[in-house]
Amino acid sequence: MRLDLRLIAGMIPQGARVLDIGCGDGALLEHLTREKGADARGIEIDMAEATRAVAAGLAVIHGDADADLEHYPDGAFDYVVLSRTLQAVERPREVLRQMLRIGTRAIVSFPNFGHWQMRWRLLVTGRMPDTETWNRPWYETPNIHPCTIKDFVALCDQDGYVVEEWLAADEHGLRAPWRKHIWLANLFGEQALFLLRRAAR
Repeated sequence: MRLDLRLIAGMIPQGARVLDIGCGDGALLEHLTREKGADARGIEIDMAEATRAVAAGLAVIHGDADADLEHYPDGAFDYVVLSRTLQAVERPREVLRQMLRIGTRAIVSFPNFGHWQMRWRLLVTGRMPDTETWNRPWYETPNIHPCTIKDFVALCDQDGYVVEEWLAADEHGLRAPWRKHIWLANLFGEQALFLLRRAAR
């Protein structure tokens, strides 16, 4: 599995009820079902990917995170996962709100647009960066809301989400060692992973 999916799997306990939004071919669902006995389900906007997942025996439906999450009941899942999809949805703030309505906890991973290589390439070339994580030219990318780690933390603060755990990592699996320094992680982390819950009322 992709690095961020392996890290996400490590955050999910045995037997959890999981919804994976933008699940692709269902690699995470298959792992969670097999290794953790999870009740793992998925939603995927790409029909070909959804079909592959269903053909593999996984509980995946074709759907759109921007439009279809509102149909799920409150508290239906223990964990709702959004891996490398936040920057591609039309309404990221609303998607996060729905995730923490239908799930007790949300796990979100995204490429960090604040990484030093992104800043440097934009500064030096004057063109949109193309890196190992952001690996498509600007005219083909599905990313319409790129954000930085600091942007995401600010949104969580604004909307009252508690960050229970977070980490930054590079594409080769090395975790950035700046557990208490968001600004350093924002500079050196190629991708970020956050475990969230709603604040107690």
